Amino acid sequence: MSASRRALSLHARQLISASLGLVAFLGLTGVALDKAFQNSLINNMEERMARYASVYWNEIDFDSTGRIDKSSIESSPDARFDNFRSGLYAQIEGGKTSWQSGSVVLFSLPALKPGEVGRAEFAGPVVLRTGEDSSIRAYQYTTTNELPSATGPVVLTLRIYEDEQEILRQIVEFRKSLWIYLVVAGLLLVLVQIVILRWSLQPLRVLEHDMQSLQTGKLQRLSNAYPLELKPISGSINALIDSERSNLEQSRNTLADLAHSLKTPLAVLQAHIENDVDSATFKADVAGQVDRMNDIVSYQLSRAARSGHALYSAPVDVLPHAESIVQSLEKIYKAKGIYCEFEIDAKSQFSGEPGDLQELLGNFLENAFKWADRRVLLTARPIYEPAAKRPGLYISIEDDGKGIAAEDIGKILQRGVRGDERVQGHGIGMAIVQDIIKSYHGELAVDVSPELGGARFTITLPCLT
Repeated sequence: MSASRRALSLHARQLISASLGLVAFLGLTGVALDKAFQNSLINNMEERMARYASVYWNEIDFDSTGRIDKSSIESSPDARFDNFRSGLYAQIEGGKTSWQSGSVVLFSLPALKPGEVGRAEFAGPVVLRTGEDSSIRAYQYTTTNELPSATGPVVLTLRIYEDEQEILRQIVEFRKSLWIYLVVAGLLLVLVQIVILRWSLQPLRVLEHDMQSLQTGKLQRLSNAYPLELKPISGSINALIDSERSNLEQSRNTLADLAHSLKTPLAVLQAHIENDVDSATFKADVAGQVDRMNDIVSYQLSRAARSGHALYSAPVDVLPHAESIVQSLEKIYKAKGIYCEFEIDAKSQFSGEPGDLQELLGNFLENAFKWADRRVLLTARPIYEPAAKRPGLYISIEDDGKGIAAEDIGKILQRGVRGDERVQGHGIGMAIVQDIIKSYHGELAVDVSPELGGARFTITLPCLT
């Protein structure tokens, strides 16, 4: 794969995704704050214009002709109402009267349609044409007034106009300050994210460094100094390392055992070659030693084939394999009339390779059938632990034969030379089954059957954690 299409590191992925999320968050925050600030300025303007209108309504009087008595307006609520083109304007219209504040000179205010009587209304923005067009907002309040000379109520409308230039300037200043602060805050947050990501991903870098040390031989296995999320990974890698080393050691042992076992028949052949023996004797001895070497090679190859197992094999049901093996043994030992009883839990499963399960059951059941008088009992049940990922397995094979003397039990379990392991009796295949049990970190025990009185072989395979 080219460098341009190389997958991004976890650090880069996290930083990019977090930065995009941060930009989106700050952008939305900036837009929301800007909108809130604009609404606040407009609301303040409208409240201010409403107060100005209230002040004018309280001060204005009318003369006998129904016109506004200008002398009643002693002072304006804001000095800008008296300044030319100040941006703040007032107007009253209705009936025969009309009045404008001193700030309205040489231009006309925008005409607005009178609103509903007794209701305050806001309008705008509208364009005020004064030579230099500007945008203004308006407040108007329409009411009825009983004038002294009038024959009926007169509808009057008071309007307050205010230029938007000031709030637009405030919005521009606010936006400038807001985005500067948001950019600075964003940069600081990105730096904080980088620090946090480096700290949070540090265990992964440690794991990567340890893996490199494993490859170069500086470490033999991974440590347990990792966060909880990485411990299953490091544990699985350590289990794989242990399994591979165990398989390698077993292969070496098998080769060493094979070489050791072949020394004797080769020495016999070498002695016959060097000694003057008749051809018939020589031929018979050679044939015997060749058969012996074939047996040794077959035996060691069988052991080598079963020296390892898949680390995470699919669970294997015990009952079908046990039934198949017992059916074969019942045919072989039909003359003895052996009856095999099952006490197998339906949930009993072997977490390993089917060949290993067949080897275990086959060797122990064959020994039990060989030495039993009439009965064989096979028991299997799962072993549970709270934190285990897979249950363990308990297997026991009992017979009603003569049993094994207490002083011989240690010899049976002891790993001896290859010739002893092939002796007929309870010792047949013992080295093979012990190696299999050891590869699964299990235990093998031999004692007297409390129910049948003969020998009892017990296999305990631990749970997988």
